[in-house]
Amino acid sequence: MFTVIKNDHNGRETWRYTGDVIARAADHVLLEARFNRDTHDAGYVVYKRGDRFIEWFYTDRWYNVFRIHDVDDGRLKGWYCNITRPAVISDHSVMADDLALDVFVTPTRDLLLLDEDEFAALELDADEHAHALNAVESIRDLATRRVEAFADTILTQL
Repeated sequence: MFTVIKNDHNGRETWRYTGDVIARAADHVLLEARFNRDTHDAGYVVYKRGDRFIEWFYTDRWYNVFRIHDVDDGRLKGWYCNITRPAVISDHSVMADDLALDVFVTPTRDLLLLDEDEFAALELDADEHAHALNAVESIRDLATRRVEAFADTILTQL
């Protein structure tokens, strides 16, 4: 088992869960995990206990990406992207500091920017703020081009 540790922007742990490593390299780890909370209707998607998450964490990017599949029928629900400081990956865990701003990408590649007010309220320096906004644009670019985590053929590769 591989442990995922989500911290707030101050480095305090807010959530911990486990997953299985699919692949890893010097700059990233790819995991499979199951949603371990009760069903939650977020308004843009319904998260259900047991939904399959394919998760990318990067040591050189200011975000992570979760490809979400429905527990009941395997249907792609979309991608949830946390804007974070670059992840710290060890032999048995990954840790990232969440910067509140999130992006949800629908299966048709429409982007929803989430939690902008929470992000604006954080006391980040100008460099971190710029990295976070650049991360949103990187996600938009990858999703539009349907590459990497947003590729249509990703499941045939896993």
